[in-house]
Amino acid sequence: MKQTAKNVSPMSNEGRNTYVVEHITDTILTLLKEKPLTDISISELCDKAGVGRVSFYRNYESKEDIIRNKTEQIFHDWVSSCEIKDDIPLSQKLKDLFGHFEKNRDFYKLLSDRGLIYIFKDIFMDDYGAKPEDEMFMAYTKAYFASVLYGWIEVWFMRGMRDSAEDIAALFQSQGL
Repeated sequence: MKQTAKNVSPMSNEGRNTYVVEHITDTILTLLKEKPLTDISISELCDKAGVGRVSFYRNYESKEDIIRNKTEQIFHDWVSSCEIKDDIPLSQKLKDLFGHFEKNRDFYKLLSDRGLIYIFKDIFMDDYGAKPEDEMFMAYTKAYFASVLYGWIEVWFMRGMRDSAEDIAALFQSQGL
């Protein structure tokens, strides 16, 4: 088809790409409510999103990448909105973290229900776990605390997210941690 002013999108390449990413993301989240990720084909995803396969592969290598990007966006938006202050008690930081999960309950529950919570774990451990360049003490300290905290998060998901952020913070404090 010859391109004319009437059939060429006025959006920039960046605008079109944002459109594609938003539609693919919204569509996969909708489909995940109906079935597991393994049962969603790239063709079905693209058809329902109204985008071409080339657009999918321009932005993602796999369906998991879509979920990973959305999870990173949600979690990192929260992280960047938090004020990092040393004088905030750990129990308050936990309350804030679990408050984030409560605020985004539907999203995290979907990940958990579909067996995709490991995507969040990878992001969490990348952010808070040990790094190869850390000194020995710091590496093991980070590994310990990140693993313990993720363990609490995982149990919270496993328990159906029924405990409030306040309950988690109070339990943490009662443990003398």
